[in-house]
Amino acid sequence: MSETSTKIITTEGHETLKKELDYLWREHRPDITQKVAWAASLGDRSENADYQYNKKLLREIDRRIRYLRKRLEDMRVVAYSPEQEGRVFFGAWVEVEDEEGETKRFRIVGYDEIYGRMDYISIDSPMARALLKKEVGDEVTVRVPAGEKVWWVTKIDYRVAG
Repeated sequence: MSETSTKIITTEGHETLKKELDYLWREHRPDITQKVAWAASLGDRSENADYQYNKKLLREIDRRIRYLRKRLEDMRVVAYSPEQEGRVFFGAWVEVEDEEGETKRFRIVGYDEIYGRMDYISIDSPMARALLKKEVGDEVTVRVPAGEKVWWVTKIDYRVAG
């Protein structure tokens, strides 16, 4: 992964991470902290499954909060610009088709945005790298484990979809 691209994020991705951080800090962590305190009040913690489970969960929450704070601090939000129209850049929804007529549609986003989304690919992926600056109708060759695969760009869109 290149140093620059791993620290960029779309406006929507940035908002999603900020919402997750806010939820963890303001709602989830206080709830789990309360459960830990309750379980601790019951006495012997070494035999208390509620205490042990919630204490572990609290550590995981704290780890994620630290990670999100650091990432959000280091990220650069890359917003849509009208100059991007007609070419593939960061944040684009791209549709490609191969020789057999198989089509794929995905959005090129930052590393932190791809998790949980089957229709997002990282800017660092071979497909995204090959597509950058291409236009509709352009041929793209992507190196895959089996060799090389050829795709054609059939659509480029910058509106935020699902």
